[in-house]
Amino acid sequence: MKNFSAHNNSFTDFKFNGFYSLGEWRPFLFIPFFLMFLLAITANSILIYLIISQRSLHSPMYVLIGLMGVVDLLLPIFFVPNMLLSFLFNWSGISLIGCLTQMFFLHFVGTFQTTLLFWMALDRYFAICKPLYYHKYKEICNFLKFVYAPLIRNGLLIIAIVSFAGRLSFCVTNVIDHCFCEHMALVQLACGDISINSIVGLLTVFLVPTADFILITASYVVIFTSVFKSGKTHMKALNTCITHLIVLSVALISALIAFLSYRIRNNISSNNRIVISVMYLCFPSCFNPIIYGWRTKEIRHVFLKFINQNVFSLEK
Repeated sequence: MKNFSAHNNSFTDFKFNGFYSLGEWRPFLFIPFFLMFLLAITANSILIYLIISQRSLHSPMYVLIGLMGVVDLLLPIFFVPNMLLSFLFNWSGISLIGCLTQMFFLHFVGTFQTTLLFWMALDRYFAICKPLYYHKYKEICNFLKFVYAPLIRNGLLIIAIVSFAGRLSFCVTNVIDHCFCEHMALVQLACGDISINSIVGLLTVFLVPTADFILITASYVVIFTSVFKSGKTHMKALNTCITHLIVLSVALISALIAFLSYRIRNNISSNNRIVISVMYLCFPSCFNPIIYGWRTKEIRHVFLKFINQNVFSLEK
């Protein structure tokens, strides 16, 4: 009878409560997050446009960088506008369906941050260690062989965590101590057993970003070995690989801290946990265009050419 009552009283509308402890200072958070959002949207839009418009940038590596730009463009769009409205006007309500929808798109698109780095590592592996097979690998039909498995893996795992979350009854409270619908931030409001949700969430963390990190590291170990044997001919590629590992490590550590902070007793404050969650979603969107765009010689030259042409046309 108790379970029946809890089910009937399950909340279907929720309210975000992130950073409310800051009181009157909370609206000032609009400024840094708006600037980050503006940087992410502008930088990634330019990067995508340059790669689409220039035929010289249609090789697999640049296409993957372009797809990374799409991921980094979409992620902040899914949650930052609502967060900014909440800071300014306290518009913090969301329905259960809206929350689950946001959760799906955030987590599904977010998984491709590491999966794309894995595909980039494969591209560098064939380019450096198997140069004779690189042109064969560049063919779309061959490249897609490496796409299907991660795509299906990511999709099935995210569908699983969202489906299990949607089956729960939420009778503890309807206040989500976060700024967006992160999986465990919603699940911990349930009044029933959430052990299966925790297990599936942890499996997703270890089967997607952690597994991708292991595969990328293994690929780069082989690449590093090949580079050191060949001397300095591929030092540019080595520098790119190191950059990939640094970015991936920061994203992975932030994601693991954010996910595990809900499952392990710790002294991390609510505000710090939210900042970490926002960091692993938002920071890559701001800095990936610089790391993979500006630091890539060919893209940098195309961008400078694009700027010069537009400045010249304005002067005329």
